[in-house]
Amino acid sequence: MEIFDGPEALKVAIGQEIGVGEWITVDQAMIDRFADATDDHQWIHVDPERAARESPYGATVAHGYLTLSLVPRFIAGVRRLEGLRLSLNYGLDRVRFPAPVVVNARLRGRVRVAAALDVPPRGLRTTYGVTVEIEGAEKPACLAEAVVLHHW
Repeated sequence: MEIFDGPEALKVAIGQEIGVGEWITVDQAMIDRFADATDDHQWIHVDPERAARESPYGATVAHGYLTLSLVPRFIAGVRRLEGLRLSLNYGLDRVRFPAPVVVNARLRGRVRVAAALDVPPRGLRTTYGVTVEIEGAEKPACLAEAVVLHHW
């Protein structure tokens, strides 16, 4: 885990990969909970029998937004910000989903600091580039630039 003791330390990491997170399994229970939370119950996500018969993937797949929702977890898993008062999600820049996440796939996040802009008095608007990898897959599940406002 990379440890940063303030905004200046984080700015030094611009352009660098700061870590690769632990693998997590996206199982059917996680997909179902996300479907319930978002009221998105398309069969491709929540009907394993039909997905086995009709899906081009032979199984259910996670919602793209479920994969995207894991990005903050992946960022938090690779860095610690010492003395931080609070962080706020500021938004997203470019987001793409190059490959589907089939049920029981394992994902991890590869995180880099893409940009960091001072926000006075002791804030930093930080853009994290996150590549969500699928274990054993050629293409990533998600490429995202997450923008977070940190206040020390």
